[in-house]
Amino acid sequence: MAFFRPRVSREAEVRYHADLEISRTFPELLEKARQAEQTLRELRAADADEVELLGAGLAFDKALTEALRAAEAGQRSTFGVRSYDDRIARRKAKATPAGAMWTTEVERLRTLREENRMWGIPRIPRPVPAQR
Repeated sequence: MAFFRPRVSREAEVRYHADLEISRTFPELLEKARQAEQTLRELRAADADEVELLGAGLAFDKALTEALRAAEAGQRSTFGVRSYDDRIARRKAKATPAGAMWTTEVERLRTLREENRMWGIPRIPRPVPAQR
């Protein structure tokens, strides 16, 4: 009796290696996000005008998005190459300590980004056009 173990698809291998490369940049991207957050906090403390706060808030959002993408890539690559094709393998990998750590980090960054999008970026009022 021969046991057949299906190999992972070529596409899964390519995506896995791409995610490995992207996840290597995570520490630098996270540091950029921390610096952008610090700049935003300093501008808020200095009571800067809304245009400066808008620029700093958008820069922080961009840095958080890049860090989140790298964290998601790190999460997927930590789960392993089989998890790209198999949802059960992905679910099992989430239960490992490394998988749980990456999952927590991704959720933390998503929450931080959504909070910044809701409250950190000031909305500059636009003039209402005159009605005729």
